[in-house]
Amino acid sequence: MRVLLHYLFSVAALSVYGSEVCPFMSERHLVFWMTVFWVIFSFVFILRHGLLLKIVNNSPFHLHVKRQFVVEISMFFLVTILYTIYSSLFYGYPAGSGAKVGLGCALLGFFAALDLALERERNLSKKLILGNEDFKLREKYFPLPFKLTLTAALTVTLVTTVFIVVIARDIYLLMEISGIPDNSYLMSMIFEIVFIGVVVLAEMINLITSYSMNLKLFLTNENNALYKVEGGDLDSRVVVSSNDEFGSMAMLTNRMIESLRERTKEVQVTQDVTILTLASLAETRDNETGAHIMRTQRYVRALAEYLAKNPEYEDFLTESNIDLLFKSAPLHDIGKVGVRDSILLKPGKLTNEEFEEMKRHTEYGKAAIAEGEKILGTNSFLGFAGEIAYTHHEKWDGSGYPRGLGGEDIPLSGRLMALADVYDALISKRVYKEAFSHEKTKEIIIQGREKHFDPSVVDAFIGIEQTFIDIAANFSDKKRE
Repeated sequence: MRVLLHYLFSVAALSVYGSEVCPFMSERHLVFWMTVFWVIFSFVFILRHGLLLKIVNNSPFHLHVKRQFVVEISMFFLVTILYTIYSSLFYGYPAGSGAKVGLGCALLGFFAALDLALERERNLSKKLILGNEDFKLREKYFPLPFKLTLTAALTVTLVTTVFIVVIARDIYLLMEISGIPDNSYLMSMIFEIVFIGVVVLAEMINLITSYSMNLKLFLTNENNALYKVEGGDLDSRVVVSSNDEFGSMAMLTNRMIESLRERTKEVQVTQDVTILTLASLAETRDNETGAHIMRTQRYVRALAEYLAKNPEYEDFLTESNIDLLFKSAPLHDIGKVGVRDSILLKPGKLTNEEFEEMKRHTEYGKAAIAEGEKILGTNSFLGFAGEIAYTHHEKWDGSGYPRGLGGEDIPLSGRLMALADVYDALISKRVYKEAFSHEKTKEIIIQGREKHFDPSVVDAFIGIEQTFIDIAANFSDKKRE
């Protein structure tokens, strides 16, 4: 369709232009020349299709745009040749007539070839982007600033030459006229200049629009990937869709994203190892086992994933936040490192004074994580870890510790950890107690609904109790032994 519009526009423009600049063409009616040019362009249109299939489509990918331009502008030169042969054979027009028409045809062909080459580049880029395929970037390419400079220089040269030819003809005719030219002749001169100006303006606007469409495609391709990276999606990439500066930018952006992905992976691995190391350190001083850490973090994740389906929690319990809750859960008892062995390892019931000191492990945990925040700054991971360490012994009715928070004043992370921690403590054997069955533990938790535990978290537990049973079985203390 774009080609057809260029050809129709050229038929009209060449017919009017030729009738104005060539005295021989002006001898015949405008409709006659429009018919002649329509026949010539129809022949060229058919020939063009075959040449594109053979010369462009079957060529290496990086040559498509360049060869498209060559084929398109060649078709307009062919129009000039066919016109010259026709007018010379049938009407005896001199070669000068063909040269003047050729000049106008060259201008129109230049604009059409550029526009259609840009369209080819745009379509190839869209195809690559949709297929997530990369253009094989070559070491040498035609720099964009030079392209723009060359395009501007050729445009100015062709337009100026056309105007010179038209004005020169008008001056020549004025010199032949004796006396003052009449108004009709002056109007004819003005029409010629305005007509050429309108044609050039229309072609230039179309060319600028076409180039802007390509520019928008390349920049959108780049920006979409960068926006995803800004949002934390390091799996995104920019499709290399052109052999120029934009292709080079895309390639370098992909290298940057890959480097960020590798560094982020290293940081995440270091973070995970640090968490497990710290949690294991607390574990060596406690009656609890390493399996307790693995079970509780999986309970927390299972509860969070279930609650994420609830519209009330879906904005907070995103995939990334659930992952952070899972990773930070092992630090819930990190503060026990600060509790004396005589209290921490006591097999019997603690005295009131001993229990008061035991309760301080929540404060020790928060303080330890706060020290990390002083160095690393506050981030989501440390925030969740601090919340869990400090509030997992708070109760829904406000009777917990260390601050006696109640209801939704307790962070959701602490409310999730509270149920997970109690469930695992009840089903596990300790030196001071035997393990409870799942059913007995479930009964205790249900009794603690709206007292010890958040009702929504209890409902979630009931909804996925089989998951809890499976986790307990897969990560049992016996398997760890």
